[in-house]
Amino acid sequence: MTRITRLPVRRGAVGAAYAAQGLGYATIVTALPALKDRVSIDDTTVSLLLLGTCLAAAAGSLLADVIAVHRGSRAALVTGLAAQAVALIAVGLTASFPLLVIALAVYGVGLGAVDAASNMQGALLQRFHERPVFGRLYAAYTGAAILATGATALVLATRVPATVTLVVAAVVPAAIALWGARAFDPARAARNADEPVADRTPLPRRAIWAVGSIVFAAFVIDSAVASWSTIYLTDGLRAEPGLTPLGYGAYLVAMLAARLGTDPAVRAFGRLRVGVAAVVIAIAGAIVVAAVPVVPAAIVGFAAMGAASGALVPIAFSRAGELLPERGDEIIARVNLFNYGGAVAGAVALGLIAAGPALGPAFLIPAVILALLSPSLRALRVRR
Repeated sequence: MTRITRLPVRRGAVGAAYAAQGLGYATIVTALPALKDRVSIDDTTVSLLLLGTCLAAAAGSLLADVIAVHRGSRAALVTGLAAQAVALIAVGLTASFPLLVIALAVYGVGLGAVDAASNMQGALLQRFHERPVFGRLYAAYTGAAILATGATALVLATRVPATVTLVVAAVVPAAIALWGARAFDPARAARNADEPVADRTPLPRRAIWAVGSIVFAAFVIDSAVASWSTIYLTDGLRAEPGLTPLGYGAYLVAMLAARLGTDPAVRAFGRLRVGVAAVVIAIAGAIVVAAVPVVPAAIVGFAAMGAASGALVPIAFSRAGELLPERGDEIIARVNLFNYGGAVAGAVALGLIAAGPALGPAFLIPAVILALLSPSLRALRVRR
């Protein structure tokens, strides 16, 4: 079977890896309240665990870089998926706090490795496609996250232990790792991994920072809305309990719609125009949340921010894979690190400066960051 005829199989396997990533992460996050009760920890400890997981994910991204350089991104992706499968089972079954810490650290390493290596595989896939693919790949991630959130809510509502969702979620990355060991692209970077460092083409550091800053800004938005939208609707706007999840729900649905539409939009208008439109939409959404303190306006504003974040991430990683193809794996691993910086900044910044009704204006922070970093959008332009 030739490289081209295997393309549909490879595309399906890479898309499944993105879906496994979204499924596992959403399952972990939505199961946290049950885990907190099981091991008897408070909210502060949960926050520290999430921060530690984020730091472990950064280490996992660097690990994926090392594995990809020497063995290829297929090996890095399979390793990350396997680590996630083991960690999800451990998180689901343990009632020991020290073991939970270890399991979440292993999960974080797997999370970072899959983040980086799946984007490496996406970049390889893009080279053999006439059309953009990253929007669809990230749509698989978001769609799976939405399904996982709904499944966890259903399980908890029926008083079934959260262990069930975590163990079931572990089966998915394990199965995809087994499939991917044959189906993922086996190619390594075009250069020889043993080539002396002095003879390698230097990394385009300025372009990496530019594309990375777009990823950073997108994940500031993502983390801010994920961490604080429900709290703002509950404590700031005193929304009815049945309405409080709708802010983040609208954000996810809009993100999914944007990712499904990103590839056609890039074909029609180009990455730069899509990026500029996304920035404008995100800033407008944040202004609505900050300036109109009523529940319907907040939900609309969060949806606009989701649409923007949903488009910015795939077009940034699509561009990262093109900056220097012969060292594409290393570039993507470095760009991926901006993901975790943005996630920490978005989760921490709003909580440090505001609470209750003041959380609304605090959502201008992601908008300001995005506006300040908007000159980096020029890096999305492909110079021919």
